[in-house]
Amino acid sequence: MSKEVRRIVATDCGSTTTKAILIEKSEAGEYRLVARGEAPTTVEKPFEDVTLGVTNSITELEEITETVVPEGFEKGRRNLLKDGQVWRHQKNGVILDEGATSLDGADLYVSTSSAGGGLQMMVAGVVRSMSAESAERAALGAGAILMDTLAVDDGRKDYQKVERLRQLRPDIILMSGGTDGGTKSHLIEMAEVVRRADPKPRFGDMKLPIIFAGNVEARSEVSQVLGDQIALQIVDNLRPTLDRENLGPAREEIHEMFLEHVMQQAPGYSKLLDWTSEEVMATPNAVGKLLKEYAENEGINVLGVDIGGATTDVFSVFQVATSERIYNRTVSANLGMSYSICNVLKEAGVENIARWLPFEIDPAEVRNRLRNKMIRPTTIPQTYEDLLIEHAVSREALRLAFEHHKSLARGLTGSAQQRDVGQIFDQQASGQTLVNMMKLDMVIGSGGVLSHAPRRAQSALMMMDAYQPEGITMLTVDSIFMMPHLGVLSEHLYEAAKEVFERDCIVKIGTCVAPVGQGKEGDPCVSIQGSGIDISVPFGQVRVIPYAIASGDTITVTPDKNFDVGAGKGKPVTVRRFDTSRGQRDQTTNLIEGTVGLIVDTRGRPFSLDLSTPNRIPKLRSYIEALGLPLPK
Repeated sequence: MSKEVRRIVATDCGSTTTKAILIEKSEAGEYRLVARGEAPTTVEKPFEDVTLGVTNSITELEEITETVVPEGFEKGRRNLLKDGQVWRHQKNGVILDEGATSLDGADLYVSTSSAGGGLQMMVAGVVRSMSAESAERAALGAGAILMDTLAVDDGRKDYQKVERLRQLRPDIILMSGGTDGGTKSHLIEMAEVVRRADPKPRFGDMKLPIIFAGNVEARSEVSQVLGDQIALQIVDNLRPTLDRENLGPAREEIHEMFLEHVMQQAPGYSKLLDWTSEEVMATPNAVGKLLKEYAENEGINVLGVDIGGATTDVFSVFQVATSERIYNRTVSANLGMSYSICNVLKEAGVENIARWLPFEIDPAEVRNRLRNKMIRPTTIPQTYEDLLIEHAVSREALRLAFEHHKSLARGLTGSAQQRDVGQIFDQQASGQTLVNMMKLDMVIGSGGVLSHAPRRAQSALMMMDAYQPEGITMLTVDSIFMMPHLGVLSEHLYEAAKEVFERDCIVKIGTCVAPVGQGKEGDPCVSIQGSGIDISVPFGQVRVIPYAIASGDTITVTPDKNFDVGAGKGKPVTVRRFDTSRGQRDQTTNLIEGTVGLIVDTRGRPFSLDLSTPNRIPKLRSYIEALGLPLPK
C-alpha cells in the first residue's frame, strides 16, 4: 500500500442482505472491528441498483459511530459517504484525497458480491472423473455455483447436452480435457455441442464467455469451431499431464470474466466497481481466499462450512506430501436449513434425523414439522424441542455436504504414462480424498444454525457429530459472518484481515480430543495430565474440562494402547495453550483455547448411532448434559 491504512470499509452484497463492516487501527496499533451495518440488497426491481443497498448499509455504520465507538478509538461520527458514494482515499494504490479530517472517509473500500444469484457456471470435459472433475474444482474454487457438468462419457446424447445448455443459460462455461499432446477429437466434438446450442448468457445481449483450458494442440480447432459468436479466452491446460493439476490460471480468468462480463451487466455494478479501491470478488471466492491465506500463513489445516437456508458450502485447506496446501470448495446446492430442508429429509431419511433426538417422537411427526418449515422457511424454532429437531437436521445436512466434499477434494486419477482415450474411460478408480481428519487443526462453522445457536456448546456438538473430528482439533464458529469481507481484504492487507479474523470474527469454542479406535463402554480410553489437570476418561463418554482449572501452558494427552490421538496407538501427544503474545504458533503443536473448554470425546471413531442403538436416548442426554446444556423434558 502507498499509504498507511487506518480505516477500512468492506461490504458483502448478498442475495437478500448487504452487510457492511468498519475496521480501524486502534490506539494500540491493532486492526479491530468498530461497527457493523445491514440493509436489504437492491439488485432486484423496483430499485435495480446494488449501490443503494451499499449506501444504506454504510449509512448505518455512520449512525452507529455517532453514538457508540469502542474504547481505544477516536470518538465521533465517521463520515463514510460523499456525493452519494463511498468516500475512499485510495484506488488501486493511488492516493485520491489528502485533505480529509481524521473522521472523514476510509483509506480503503473493498467489496464482495453474490447478489443476482452469484456466479453461475457450467463446465465441460472429456472424462467425467478426470478433466471434467478438474474443471469442477477450478470453477468451485473460484466461487462459482456449478449448474451442470458435461462430459463425453456422462451417458447423455448430444441433443440432450444441447438442450441442457440452452435451458440453464450459465454466466461462463469452462472447457477442459486432453493432456497436452493428447486427445483433440473429443474436445472438438464438445465445442461443436456448445456451438450448436448457441447458449445465451443471463445478463444483457453480450457474447457468452467461454474459457478453454484443455490440450494446447486443440486450441486453434476449438476456436474455429466456436466461431466469433463466443467470447473465447484461452488459458493453460488444467491437466497438462494425467498426474498434475494446474487450476490457478483458470481460476484467475474466471475472476476476470466475472468482473468484465457478469458484474458489468448486473444492475448498478458498474458504479460499485468504480467506487471500490480494489476489484470486487465473488463472495464464496473471498471466503476461500481467507481460509487459504490463513491456513498457509499459520501453517495449519482448516475445514470450513457455511450452511445456509438453501445451500451448504464446504471449504478445506490440507497439506499434501509435497508440503503444498491444497484448497478445495464444494457446494451442496440442495442441502439447507429452510428452503432446502425437505431435500435434507429426502437425502438423509427421517430415521437418520430422528436418531439425534434425545426424546421419544414419532418419525412421522418429525417429517411433518420439517415440511412446515419448508412452507414457512423464515420461521425460527418456538420451543426447545423444535430447536433440537433443527439441530438434528443440521447434523445430517453437514454430514451429507461433507461426504460430497470429500468425494471431490481428492487426488488425481491416472498416472503420467501415455494412454489413449478408450483406456482412460476404462480407468474408473478415483484418487484418495485429501481430507485427513487426523491432520485437521481447525474447524470453522458458519451459517445461522451454527453462528447463532443459543449456546456455543450446541454448535460444538453439532460439528462433532457431523464431522467426527479425530485426534486434537480446534472447534470455532464465525460469530457474525465477516469472512467474505476479510477474504477480499486479505488479498491486499493480510495482517489487518488476520487480526480482525482472530479477535472479532471467529469464536473459539474449545479443543476436541477424540481418540480413534473402538472399545467397550467403560474401558480405559484416554488420560490427560498437566497444567493442573489429571483425569482419565473411559470409552463411550463426552466430558468437558474447563480451561479455568489449567494453570500452565501444556497438557499431555495419552491414549490407551488401542487408541490413537495423532502419534500412533498408545503414544502421547503434548498440546499447548494458545497465547497471542507468542505470535505465530509452533507448527508442531496444537492450540488449546475456547469458551467451553477442552472437550474429550471418547465415543470412538468411527462413531455410529441409529434408532436401534441400545440406550440411545440416555446416551444422547448424557452428551448434552456433559456440555452443560439443558435437557428436554
